[in-house]
Amino acid sequence: MTAGHGEDEIVKRFKDAGDDYNAIMASALADRLAEAFAEWLHHKARVELWGYAPDEDADVERLIAEKYQGIRPEPGYPAQPDHTEKGTLFKLLDAEAATGLQLTESYAMSPGAAVSGLFFSHPQAHYFGVGKIDADQVEDYARRKGWDMETAERWLSPILNYDPLARGRGAAA
Repeated sequence: MTAGHGEDEIVKRFKDAGDDYNAIMASALADRLAEAFAEWLHHKARVELWGYAPDEDADVERLIAEKYQGIRPEPGYPAQPDHTEKGTLFKLLDAEAATGLQLTESYAMSPGAAVSGLFFSHPQAHYFGVGKIDADQVEDYARRKGWDMETAERWLSPILNYDPLARGRGAAA
């Protein structure tokens, strides 16, 4: 989902006019609209599309506090720290053709102000953080992804519980 189509041009127009404040505000507004749309779609899935919570109200405070059944974790966030999984989502959904969004080499979505993720409806689903991981876990993950250790360490660097350079592996970022 994105609210970013045209955002770059609007931001550039403000910047070219020396109006940094409105450039920042336009970008922030697009980001908030993308998040609001994701929240709305998740609500629609709960109430109508999947219908497992048909009587749920759309009370703003309740939505902000995430007092509803289900979660929508996004690649790159604590519950799903591997950004490369966006590539899997994009391939499965043919997202580039369907949305006009593209993934950069670092798996950022372009244009910006975009949100991706998974919906889980189970009553016991809750957000969590993966936490720091050790080399044996990275080795196992690399094997399952078909990566070498350096690639796994590069993509998982924010959650490593060790320094790959101190272990004689890895490249400086």
